[in-house]
Amino acid sequence: MQFFRQFSVVPSVVNGHCTRLIVVRVIVRLVQRLAAASYGGDSNSRWEGMGLGLAAITALLCAMRAAGVYRFGSIALNGRDALRWAAIYGFVFLLVALREEFRARGYLQYTLSGGLGFWPAAVLTSAFFGYSHHANAGEDWIGLFNAGAVGLLFCLLLRRSGNLWMPIGFHLAFDWGETYLYGVPNSGHVLPGHLLSGSSSGAWWLSGGTVGPEGSVLCTLLLIAVCCVCARWLPRAQYPQDTKAELHA
Repeated sequence: MQFFRQFSVVPSVVNGHCTRLIVVRVIVRLVQRLAAASYGGDSNSRWEGMGLGLAAITALLCAMRAAGVYRFGSIALNGRDALRWAAIYGFVFLLVALREEFRARGYLQYTLSGGLGFWPAAVLTSAFFGYSHHANAGEDWIGLFNAGAVGLLFCLLLRRSGNLWMPIGFHLAFDWGETYLYGVPNSGHVLPGHLLSGSSSGAWWLSGGTVGPEGSVLCTLLLIAVCCVCARWLPRAQYPQDTKAELHA
């Protein structure tokens, strides 16, 4: 209990995301009567997504370090404390990723793709995902743009892998790397219990300001680069809502 007193947001985050995730899944089952696999929920590619997500946040912070707006700092946790915080953030951000991905890239993307096609639906769900970040502390237009852009990246991962677990893995690892591993603000939220005592400084548009790395133009460039790499190297798989015309395009 002492741990939760130090980090009182954890119980509310866990309860909130668990409740929303259950509601989303129940609605999907009742309305569409589809198994999770129908909208991309049965695969082991989450590990590939996690590797991409961790590599992406690491590359972004290395670029910020090279630009002189970020310092990795020193190790702030050791032993059991390090393992404890790593585990709790892994669990919390798994819930965050599941809830947000099933809501935007899962049910909503699947449903809209049936009538609009995959990419028009992806634009709409990504705009929705970007706008959903507008209430974050200190959020600015670069951060909102990047949130929408990462939504498109997640749609690309979904389209290329054919399942939802790759964007879930990316989402989880990116957030976990920001908050726990490198100790930087995550969408404007500064939380305790990080492995490295990272810090940023300099122009807000380059450092991300109070938003964190997601509010930096370097993040925009990174997202473009990751999209190009994924579009070039990830094979195209069949998405559940594919039409015959799309499959032969």
